[in-house]
Amino acid sequence: MSAKMLTYTNQNTPIHRLTGVSKLIFFVLWALTAMIIYDTRCLLAMFVIAIIIFAMSKVPFATYSFVLYLILIFFVFNQIAIFLFSPLYGVELYGTRHDIVHLFWRYTLTWEQLFYQFNVALKYAVVVPIGLLFLLVTDPSEFASSLNKIGISYKVSYAVAIALRYIPDIQQDFQNISFSAQARGIDISRKEKLGKRLKNIVSILLPLILTSVERIEKISTAMELRGFGRKKKRSWYKARPFRKGDYVALGLIVVITVVSFVVTFADGSRFYNIFK
Repeated sequence: MSAKMLTYTNQNTPIHRLTGVSKLIFFVLWALTAMIIYDTRCLLAMFVIAIIIFAMSKVPFATYSFVLYLILIFFVFNQIAIFLFSPLYGVELYGTRHDIVHLFWRYTLTWEQLFYQFNVALKYAVVVPIGLLFLLVTDPSEFASSLNKIGISYKVSYAVAIALRYIPDIQQDFQNISFSAQARGIDISRKEKLGKRLKNIVSILLPLILTSVERIEKISTAMELRGFGRKKKRSWYKARPFRKGDYVALGLIVVITVVSFVVTFADGSRFYNIFK
């Protein structure tokens, strides 16, 4: 874990220059749209847009590679679980049945099930890039000031900022504790067997939790000594006004949301059916 993961990268791109509120609104509307619709055409279009936006951000792959691999592993397990528990859900959903091959017992692979799970995969591909991007291109302090600007309590806003800033701190603590453990002969590298590695990693988690609790206590004490929360308002060092790019981003997500819902529900259903 030599590179910091899920940390804010300060670069001069159109995505980075957006305010925290516009990024949040974009992500929320984007995620809600992707979760509600099952129209393959709209999901494919959103996937292409997500890849373009992610490429524009110029975020280094090392900052999100590990998390992306974890998401991919969870995605594979999720796809397997869907088929194991509901092997014919696609048949029920689309009202037709086109068998590909009978596997065993009640498990028959159908084109309807493949199409349904393809749409589930598209949902992952649409939401994950924008979700990762939101964490990677949002300055926690600026985001907190933006939230406060739209009416959210500055206490809540500051809590969100601390949570975002705490991600790299946890990574650094884990790295330091793991180095200390390795110096004592506890190996968590790939040279060790998987079962032994997992056991050694678990042994690192307890000191990591204790370190995190101690850090939280220190931060709470420091904020209390400085009188945080006594006044109803506060000023922000990194507050930024809305600019042209923010209005363009908000206009884009509104258009995407409206068009997606119109296309999806044009036939009265949120499921795009290629079998009829």
